[in-house]
Amino acid sequence: MAANTLDALFQRRAIKVFDGGEIPQALRQQVLEAARVAPSSFNSQPYSFYWVESPAAKEAVARLCMGQRPAVTASALIVAVADLGLWKVTTQGQLQWMRQQGFSPKKISEYETKAKFAKWFYIQGWFGVFGAIKWIILRVLHFWKTIGMAPVSRQGLFKWATKSTALACENLMIAAEALGLNTCPMEGFDGRRLSQFLGLSARYHEIVMVIAIGKKSPRHVEPPQWRRPLEATVKIL
Repeated sequence: MAANTLDALFQRRAIKVFDGGEIPQALRQQVLEAARVAPSSFNSQPYSFYWVESPAAKEAVARLCMGQRPAVTASALIVAVADLGLWKVTTQGQLQWMRQQGFSPKKISEYETKAKFAKWFYIQGWFGVFGAIKWIILRVLHFWKTIGMAPVSRQGLFKWATKSTALACENLMIAAEALGLNTCPMEGFDGRRLSQFLGLSARYHEIVMVIAIGKKSPRHVEPPQWRRPLEATVKIL
């Protein structure tokens, strides 16, 4: 299995032309499950995925992806969204799971305490006032302690959520390759109109990328691949 995963990782390429064939539901489920189990900060899972496969919806989303060839020819389009509005559902879901799994009362109590403070991580207050207060407190503490600077602004929170979303996207693309599908991640899209089409809120959602998925067409031309050599990319201390 590890060898298959490595093969998928090294074989994955951004496919520009797909054959447009239907993706079986079982494969769709496996690909999305792979995205779902990706690592995320504090297991917060701050992302949502929109699988777009109906002809009308796919045509509309492809148009909002500037009519790019991968978007037009793909079997489906996956819109990956950094989602700041899921924290309550996520903490409640994990708490319910812990109870069902028979975690000790102590562990459940510890998680309940953490969950009560989780909302303060997301809340910005009127005009970002509470976020500014958090920034000042962390900066003052930094004079005496070695600490990380948690995201305090809405922009910082979206940047934080985007990291976890990108990890989930990579899981999805490698899983697709391992299952005999191909992908093409795209950043070229009309974010405002695509958000409106999906019913997203600028307060809680930011589209990270759109992934075209399907099987590559025989018409796809595979260009040579170049990456920087390892010694130019990695520094070992």
